[in-house]
Amino acid sequence: MTASSDPSPTLPDGTRLGRAALVVADRTATVDFYRDTVGLRVLERADRTTTLGTEGTALLVVREDSTVASRDERAAGLYHTAFRVPSRAALAAALERLRDDWTLEGASDHGISEALYCTDPAGNGVEIYRDRSRAAWPRADDGTIRADGAPLDLDALAAAGDAGPAPAGPQLVPDGTTIGHVHLEVSSLEAARSFYADRLGFDVTMTGVPGALFFAAGGYHHHVGTNTWNRRSEPAGGRGLAWFELLVPGEGALEAVRERLLEADVSITDRGDGFEVVDPDGTAVRLRPGTDSSH
Repeated sequence: MTASSDPSPTLPDGTRLGRAALVVADRTATVDFYRDTVGLRVLERADRTTTLGTEGTALLVVREDSTVASRDERAAGLYHTAFRVPSRAALAAALERLRDDWTLEGASDHGISEALYCTDPAGNGVEIYRDRSRAAWPRADDGTIRADGAPLDLDALAAAGDAGPAPAGPQLVPDGTTIGHVHLEVSSLEAARSFYADRLGFDVTMTGVPGALFFAAGGYHHHVGTNTWNRRSEPAGGRGLAWFELLVPGEGALEAVRERLLEADVSITDRGDGFEVVDPDGTAVRLRPGTDSSH
């Protein structure tokens, strides 16, 4: 079988992340955090599931299941979910919420972006960030994207909030906020490269960070990050990340991905308008059609 509808071995420009889903023991505390501190809207409540996002755009599904065991300290899985806000003023508003209501655990100026880090009540890592313009992204000598690790000037960021436009509401991120990337703890970078680059079709982007590899489509810095920093050796399982979603623009491009995966003997589970695959560490990735995005 050949990918005649799209001969390119890579994901098309405009591929982006859709939703991510978490399994937690206490839905109330987790939803309150993503609403009040991250600043997402509650869009829908069901029997055991709550969906949050921006107005009209779902970003995060929180499912409560007290029967699921906690994640083993050796297990692969989520390092953090990264929410990308569309302006520096919106990032400053997130900083204010974190300082008022939660614990800010880290803040970095990566050159490509400015980022704030914390942990949700269930122990899942969270990043809130804003991108700098692509023209300003630092590059290595070979032209590839380079991420720096300088401290973020929090006073300057807070001042940007004072000078910028008012946020959408006292506890809300603006429309245009997305999940910019997910960062995973994996057991093998080589296996991650084989799956995310060779099979799914991401480009390998930033390679200069020891113990980490980053993957993206369309020239973005990364849609998926992977690392082996904590030497995880067991498959993903237990509470934490249940799945994350890739939106691939165009039915033909999505079918090309499906055909590449089938040729590589990757098991595929159909899911209505898309399908699901599982990476080498057991993390579920759902793919479905999406509209183009400039990232």
